[in-house]
Amino acid sequence: MVTDILKKITAAGLVGRGGASYPTAQKWAAVKAALKGRAQGYIVVNGAEGEPGVKKDGYILEHYPEEAVNGIYLAEQFLGAAKIKKIYFFLNREYYKESAERIRKVLAGKKYRALADKWEFIIKPETLTYISGEETALLNLIEKKKVQPRLKPPYPTEHGLYGSPTLINNTETFYNVSLAARGRYKNERFYTLAGAIKHHGVFRLPADLTISEVLRRTDNYPPYKFFIQAGGEASGEILNMSELEQPVKGAGSIMVYNDAKTDKRKLLEYWVNFYHEQSCGQCTACREGTYRLGELMRVSEFNHQTPDFDRQTFRALMANLADSSFCALGHSLPLVVNSYFKNILKN
Repeated sequence: MVTDILKKITAAGLVGRGGASYPTAQKWAAVKAALKGRAQGYIVVNGAEGEPGVKKDGYILEHYPEEAVNGIYLAEQFLGAAKIKKIYFFLNREYYKESAERIRKVLAGKKYRALADKWEFIIKPETLTYISGEETALLNLIEKKKVQPRLKPPYPTEHGLYGSPTLINNTETFYNVSLAARGRYKNERFYTLAGAIKHHGVFRLPADLTISEVLRRTDNYPPYKFFIQAGGEASGEILNMSELEQPVKGAGSIMVYNDAKTDKRKLLEYWVNFYHEQSCGQCTACREGTYRLGELMRVSEFNHQTPDFDRQTFRALMANLADSSFCALGHSLPLVVNSYFKNILKN
């Protein structure tokens, strides 16, 4: 099973489920190649769900802990058990206790006992929770350095944790690897649905469904005018009702807003404040830009349906964020806000 795991991952077309959707086989092959001339490497599992609104990793660890652990075991075997020094599992503080207990029970089994000796849980910190989900910031967290992104290249596959080749994947990715290895992968993914809908929660459905189809299959298509945020409640693109015939991107969440009942100004303030509070402060564009965006909104007069402020300066700051931010956090806010202006506020 281990010898042909890369073929099975490739055939299944697996991609990362942490948000970037990077081809899983390509990443695994890169780490394997880098380890040929190195003494040791690491595996890091990102199960912290720093993206607001995403609940799938906790759901997987509650219902399918053995599949997740088996995927990690297959990675260790593929990369070379003797070369993998340690496995770090980054867990959400909210469900750490229950999830860690389930995982430990799986690790107590004969098949995974050797894996348990290398295993260490890392709990998501109470501060800087969003940036700690970025893969290189997570490496800094484990190394007890300042939690901020690293310059790439070099990439973690070649120069990751403690300078060694490091495989970093999301919990759902390892779960899918396990299914692919056992011939049970059906091109499905987990969707987290929330907001102004009837049935909140995590749903496993085909990965190629459109947003509209996901809402209808889960009996969550609203009978009123609405708009959605797809991928994550902080970084996801904002789409209106005419734009839902496309698959869900990112971490697979769909947040639904009742158009008539949503305070348009308050929602915009939420995004701007979130990114300002979660900025690690490493780059000026993000640190100062998000502060200035919030300042522009605070000093302006407005009504609750049409934000009214210095739009020209606001857009200039947004463009600077998109062009100059060091990492994806700074690049994400312009995507959210610009799509909100264009698709919902129509300006």
